[in-house]
Amino acid sequence: MANNPNGYRRVLLKLGGEMFGGGRVGLDPDVVEAVATQIAEIVRDGVQVAVVIGGGNFFRGAELQQRGLERSRSDYMGMLGTVMNSLALQDFLEQRGIDTRVQTGITMGQVAEPYIPRRAVRHLEKGRVVIFGAGMGMPYFSTDTTAAQRALEVGAEVVLLAKAVDGVYSADPREDPDATMFDRITHEEVIRRGLKVADATAFSLCMDNAMPLLVFNLLTEGNIARAVSGEKIGTLVRS
Repeated sequence: MANNPNGYRRVLLKLGGEMFGGGRVGLDPDVVEAVATQIAEIVRDGVQVAVVIGGGNFFRGAELQQRGLERSRSDYMGMLGTVMNSLALQDFLEQRGIDTRVQTGITMGQVAEPYIPRRAVRHLEKGRVVIFGAGMGMPYFSTDTTAAQRALEVGAEVVLLAKAVDGVYSADPREDPDATMFDRITHEEVIRRGLKVADATAFSLCMDNAMPLLVFNLLTEGNIARAVSGEKIGTLVRS
């Protein structure tokens, strides 16, 4: 692309739901607004952006199961939380003049399109942001796995894993002062070292299909643009 010659053309941005809550239950409009502003910036530069958001600021299926709810039902509750986050991000993006579509893995025609991969690709080609809500539409699959699967199906070049940490470390930096951050690492070495990047299913999908992942800190202003432009930030995981 003329405006982004050294970066990525089509990306899948994975956002944790907990960030949308600002560390609390519910939605923090200031956080959503800040994320929307960063996404709008890269879309105006010609980058095609798809987004998957977690629902952890509302519900987490696995945690609800531990409190006695049946797992599949609690997972569906979590999926609905992701839709609430998706609609909030859509609203803030459209306030910034960015045409946005929400596609969901569960049919809910009054608020979103159904997930149709070829339609999603057409939206991206027309410069629209596509937000994938409701996870995979099936229980037992995380939004990390959804991000990997959607990235592969719509032809994204990279999965951008936006976290509250700077990248992938050799150990938990909060517990080990000698922990070092990797600039680059292979999928295989992540497994060999027992490092946590994404859940096992999501990571296997990326490794088996040579899909790169870039882990970076969302809380640093401008980092989404830096990640997309090919600047050296965070940790790049690739085969």
